[in-house]
Amino acid sequence: MGRFIYDTMANSVDIDDRTLAHLRIVVMNKLRRGEAFMFDVEVGDGSGRRSFWMHPSVPIQFHFYGSRNPRINRAWIEELMQVASGPNGLTITAEPPEDAPVEE
Repeated sequence: MGRFIYDTMANSVDIDDRTLAHLRIVVMNKLRRGEAFMFDVEVGDGSGRRSFWMHPSVPIQFHFYGSRNPRINRAWIEELMQVASGPNGLTITAEPPEDAPVEE
């Protein structure tokens, strides 16, 4: 289980390492392009959802507890990038099979 930290530890959410690795790639690419967006995620303790306005000026951290880098599923990255660019912003979707076709 990893942790996404937005600005300070008070603004953090636990996310499993595999999902967090995919989110890191999506967030990194969006912010590198200067694209701000909303990131909406369920809080791990079941207490609801949190929304973060992702902007290049806000410090973020991705804290991984596992020691191995997970294999990246390109289809999932593409899906998450499309979701992040949509009107509701980035949400975590179910991981598609790795051989799933990437929709254009």
